[in-house]
Amino acid sequence: MLNILKTRIKEGIKVRKINIKDIKKDNIVIFNEELRNKLLNKSENRHFINNISIRLVDSGSCNACLHELSALTNPYYDMERFGFKFVAAPKHADVLMVAGCVTRNMYSALMKTYENIPNPKFVVAIGDCAIDGGEFKDSYATLGGIKDKLRVDILIKGCPPEPIDILSGLLLAFGKPIK
Repeated sequence: MLNILKTRIKEGIKVRKINIKDIKKDNIVIFNEELRNKLLNKSENRHFINNISIRLVDSGSCNACLHELSALTNPYYDMERFGFKFVAAPKHADVLMVAGCVTRNMYSALMKTYENIPNPKFVVAIGDCAIDGGEFKDSYATLGGIKDKLRVDILIKGCPPEPIDILSGLLLAFGKPIK
């Protein structure tokens, strides 16, 4: 423990630098550019410039996407330096992020969460399961992906998508500068 502390004092905490060449743009699909441009107009809506609050809903995932999302909060990726943060209540959220296929048991909870997020709101589908049901789409317990249930603004493909893809997708969608 003492050696780790000495190393951190000497070298500091390493942060992942995001370069344009690191972004796999074929894994990120951004819909609804018109809404995005309207929201990011600095004179109309200054709320989205600095802080974007995300409400994450696990609607029936295998937890692989959730592990990748939890990596976004560690010091290496540090999504809060870009102004993104996870919130517990939908009333405080700007973005609904969905991980996993929509199961029959979670459908009503997902819809209530979506309804409780104040307008304007974005929906982000994380991973192949959230997009179209993934490998679970033919199961009796699932209703498929979120794409068929709600208007999805951002799709981030992968099973599971890497944290750099998720962070890059959010940065591209919300017009944040990539450092």
